[in-house]
Amino acid sequence: MESYRITFRPSGRIITTEPTETILEAALRHGLSLPYGCRNGSCGTCKGKIIQGIVDYGAYSEEVLTEQEKEQHLALFCCARPLSDLEIECQEIEAVKDIRVRTMPCRVHKLEHVASDVMIIYLKLPANERLQFLPGQYIDILMKDGQRRSFSLANAPGNDEFLQLHTRNYAGGVFSEYVFSHMKEKDILRFEGPLGSFFLHDTPKNDTPIIFLAGGTGFAPVKSMLEYLFYTENTRFKHNKIKLYWGARTRDGLYLNDLAKKWEEENKNFSYIPVLSEPLLTDNWQGKNGLVHQAVMEDMDTLSDCQVYACGAPAMVKAAFDNFTSQRNLQEENFFSDAFIPSKPAVT
Repeated sequence: MESYRITFRPSGRIITTEPTETILEAALRHGLSLPYGCRNGSCGTCKGKIIQGIVDYGAYSEEVLTEQEKEQHLALFCCARPLSDLEIECQEIEAVKDIRVRTMPCRVHKLEHVASDVMIIYLKLPANERLQFLPGQYIDILMKDGQRRSFSLANAPGNDEFLQLHTRNYAGGVFSEYVFSHMKEKDILRFEGPLGSFFLHDTPKNDTPIIFLAGGTGFAPVKSMLEYLFYTENTRFKHNKIKLYWGARTRDGLYLNDLAKKWEEENKNFSYIPVLSEPLLTDNWQGKNGLVHQAVMEDMDTLSDCQVYACGAPAMVKAAFDNFTSQRNLQEENFFSDAFIPSKPAVT
């Protein structure tokens, strides 16, 4: 296997790959940060253009990278491996370049069962240790069999005595079954992080409206971002109107509803809109009904001057991007996302 040179546009940076490395793996090894989410070809966050050269596209979801897109020389950089020297076009993220990815042990400090199928895990790092991360990033829990499970950090970076994870109990989920049936306080875990390129970006203008779109436990990274905005001495977003649309099937799925209401009471520039798609009669629901991204479209005639941060199931994130850009004039570069992909059970 050969090594190849990759030239990044528009920055002009040049790196050399190791044999078998993907474009993303090579970039991260060289300290460059490209947008990525799942790292397994499922979310499309790392999609970019091959200006010159040949790649092996690797294994990926065909819904995320279509044949038509491949004909347009697009590739998923988390899967694509160079087969020649390359020139590629992609966004580089400067804000994470000084953050070190670490493998660390941690102890389960507390388990909080906040909904029928949602557990909040509080993790305590070793004494005198802290994890530097950007609000919105995630960690990979390293399981004993070598598998990984990704969870967004739900605490703001400044509130880092405990790392907070929001875990849903998925049928067949190896780690979620362990969390809900066997995990106990003082258990020791290992993780790698921080990871991911879903974090707050500067707004084009001081008064650019910011919309957060969360589905289910996609609320976790949004919580980290919002608490960072609300509880730090950050002046970048003080003049932005901020809206949170949080969607779930039933009332139980809005597992920190009171917290979101509290934010709304305390912050004049923030509003909270909960949305249920399948409310129960016992929910006595008086709020918005339907899909959460459609609630945004009902409220907003245009998103041309907005930023949108979306986190949830891949179908929700994709529908939001497609509808917002095609029907509400959202600029593509102002849509930031992280798709939650349930891990498949191990095959035995």
